Amino acid sequence: MVRPTRREIDDEIVDRAAELFARHGVDQTSVQRIADAVGYSKTGLLHRFPTKEALRAAVVERCTALVVQVRDAVAGAPPGPARDRAALDLLARTALDRPGFIALLLASLSADGDGSPQHPLDDVAGVLGQVFGTDLDPPAGHVPGAPDERAVRVVTALGGLAVAALACRGADGDVRPALVRAACGALGHPGPTTDDHHQNPAHR
Repeated sequence: MVRPTRREIDDEIVDRAAELFARHGVDQTSVQRIADAVGYSKTGLLHRFPTKEALRAAVVERCTALVVQVRDAVAGAPPGPARDRAALDLLARTALDRPGFIALLLASLSADGDGSPQHPLDDVAGVLGQVFGTDLDPPAGHVPGAPDERAVRVVTALGGLAVAALACRGADGDVRPALVRAACGALGHPGPTTDDHHQNPAHR
């Protein structure tokens, strides 16, 4: 049996930490709870990440990096259905491969924007907004008005994709195409076609 690499072990720890941070908040997630979730002793976990703050920093760094990678992958494509599908496809892959990160992304979309440590990814909504060309994180002091339909659709698509991906963990077969079709529907786009797959920036 091939032993996991140090990076793979660290990725598992960070992903589970992200899931627990999303579910319980950073303050209410102890190092012992994370260690129990990954089957390590507290001492063993602290050998890799010496403090909870170090774990939090690793979660923020890696989760934000994943979203930035999506943004950069589609940056050269013009706004429109093909670019949206490319971004959703990449996010769906992340949702299925790294459920903890996608759970934390979902939590970031529902954060109240007050900078609370309960939501360690205060800036991720801004990066997601860049991906889809809309403002998902209104600035402090923003006076609410009529909601922007595009922003509502994007949040609906991302929230639905995250929840569905978490619910489909361990499902037989590749559920990613169904996740992408559903998310595209929330944005008002038809599902991907063969031509779209070849034109998709994510597959270049």
